[in-house]
Amino acid sequence: MPSYILAQAGAETRPTFWRIGHVGEVLFYYLAAVAVAIFLYGVYDRFATYARGSDDPVDRLSDLPARVLTAAKLVVSNEKQFDRDLYAGLMHTFILWGFLTLLIATTILGIDMDLWTLLLGQPSFFVGDFYLAYSFVADAMGLLFVVGVGMAIYRRYWVKYGRLWGKHTSTEDDLFVWTLFLLGVGGYVTEGVRILGTSATRDVSFETVSFVGWFVTDVLQAAGVTADAAAAAYPVVWWSHALLALAFVASVPYAKPFHMLSSYANLVTRDEDAGRRLPRVPEDASPEEIGPSEIEDFTWKQLLDHDACTKCGRCSSACPAKAAGRPLDPRDVILDLKAYREGIEAGDREEVDIVADGGTSVVDAQTMESCMSCMACMDACPVDIEHVTQFTEMNRRLTESGQMNKNVEEAVMNVFQKGNTFGDPDRKRPDWTDDLDFEVPDAREQDVEYLWYVGDYPSYDERNQHVARSLARVFEEARVSYGILYEDEQNDGNDIRRVGEEGLYEMVAEENIEAFQQCDYDKIVCTDPHSYNTFSNEYEQFGFEDGDSVYHYTQVVENLVNQGALGLTGTELDETVTYHDPCHLGRYNGEFEAPREVVRATGVTLDEMPRNRSDSFCCGGGGGGLWMDFEEETKPSEERIREALEDTDAGPDVDRFVVACPMCMTMYEDGRKTGGYEDDIEITDVTELLVEAIEAKNEGNSAGATSAAAD
Repeated sequence: MPSYILAQAGAETRPTFWRIGHVGEVLFYYLAAVAVAIFLYGVYDRFATYARGSDDPVDRLSDLPARVLTAAKLVVSNEKQFDRDLYAGLMHTFILWGFLTLLIATTILGIDMDLWTLLLGQPSFFVGDFYLAYSFVADAMGLLFVVGVGMAIYRRYWVKYGRLWGKHTSTEDDLFVWTLFLLGVGGYVTEGVRILGTSATRDVSFETVSFVGWFVTDVLQAAGVTADAAAAAYPVVWWSHALLALAFVASVPYAKPFHMLSSYANLVTRDEDAGRRLPRVPEDASPEEIGPSEIEDFTWKQLLDHDACTKCGRCSSACPAKAAGRPLDPRDVILDLKAYREGIEAGDREEVDIVADGGTSVVDAQTMESCMSCMACMDACPVDIEHVTQFTEMNRRLTESGQMNKNVEEAVMNVFQKGNTFGDPDRKRPDWTDDLDFEVPDAREQDVEYLWYVGDYPSYDERNQHVARSLARVFEEARVSYGILYEDEQNDGNDIRRVGEEGLYEMVAEENIEAFQQCDYDKIVCTDPHSYNTFSNEYEQFGFEDGDSVYHYTQVVENLVNQGALGLTGTELDETVTYHDPCHLGRYNGEFEAPREVVRATGVTLDEMPRNRSDSFCCGGGGGGLWMDFEEETKPSEERIREALEDTDAGPDVDRFVVACPMCMTMYEDGRKTGGYEDDIEITDVTELLVEAIEAKNEGNSAGATSAAAD
């Protein structure tokens, strides 16, 4: 800003309500009051709707000041918008910061005119250096706003970016983005016309600080518009801009703009454990009360979730079920529920079941069965909608009403009758230990540091039994104090819970806790990330007090490697591998580095797939997917192997696809066969890779010792 302009303090300001007149001024204040009243009533009506929802089991207002500050940080930083999409992050940042600045600027002007000057009788502060600084900042940030909205228009209508279009795309979306654009551009046109119109009666050279408005003035002059013509046109331009702004304010609670409020409220009331810790069913709930059967059965937070959705489609683009061609689009489920609620409230829609197998329900049973409970939708959502919790509760409704998928029902029945999803006898659970040349300790009979929960698949599935034996060899090599429960171990219940069978989950949880309590141990180590998740996050709901002492095996092994307990030098294996983050270990619980450190410790080169860590793509086995058959365009496991062979730096030279989850092992071995990749890549668990490195080390030591003896 030129210093000579700032030196003209006191003379610089702009006329307010120029050429509008006293009648026009009164009319404007009247219309503003009406707009605000409509706005406030709409907000009240929205929150009255939430109040009709059921109570939420999570205390979402605890430590409210901290929640408000955290939500404000998320909003101002736009960090969730930047995740996975730099363009959208910049676009939203420009729009948000520009909009907030213009809102603050308008508020400051109102304070000066109506409070400071009119009510308190003080001289206006909207002059001199303050006015010049005000005008410069408002013009700069307003330009940022227009650029951001322009980016949105370009992506939506020129590029036709796929995830922005869907079943619920409507005229409302068009009106929202174009209204923002007209408000931004209209403000500059109004400013440019005012500067040109007032130039005939006063020196307006200081208005160059309003550089965008000044540019509009230059354009108008170049087009032949005179100062008199601008002055005559100004009331029409001003009223057009003012009426559009007031109409926008009034419409906020009734259309898409409401997400500006509901999204922030959603962030304030979010549950950081949502998804990985599902809510319990109330003990006194009848079968008819389990899961939503009508809209009032959703909690107030879930109704807020529906309103907070911005239709951005991030959840849809991240969903592996949708990518595979299953009948699930997370965005559509949320918006279908919202549309149904609004239809009921308006009286133009008949009440139907929320979820059912066939018929005219809001959500079809197969849609919910398609969910892999991978939490990719929740991780991608910029406003923290808790999809997985709602989807699970709808699965509970299907279960309680006898509409469970037949394959899932068989697995559930196996757990109920035999304690495992395979339906095999308990006595066969420890059979995997028979091929070991040492005896696996029994944690029921001796004190151990680590109580090892092996899990169903490593116990009964032939391919995963090799993984269990590999981990046992690692523990023996490192002289770890460990033991297993033998036939007293039961299914952990994690996936049973996520398909909606809450009653059976509670039963196996209580029985597992009782089995744990019969042992003397310091920590629990799990082969399966699903077990790790439910033990550490959910068993507390049933009296388990050792959740903080539960570990996934990669975390334990990482410590052994770092302590030198395995004697690895990091040069044992010479291969290129890629690693797949299991959803329940990575996205659910934030453990990304432990398995990678173990993999690197073997000497291999780790080549990352583009979608890794929290952006990892689900194998397709979660949420009961392992037990179900779907007509899929491409199985998630096949797509993931393709990514490993085509999208990594090494491409087809990647030797192994490394996993750290028994379900992932099963799904990827299947995907390797069905996708025709059997000769291209090998599926290996982290423990198997580690055992190979240990064997290579031991062979090297043995060869060295033989050579030394020969010398």
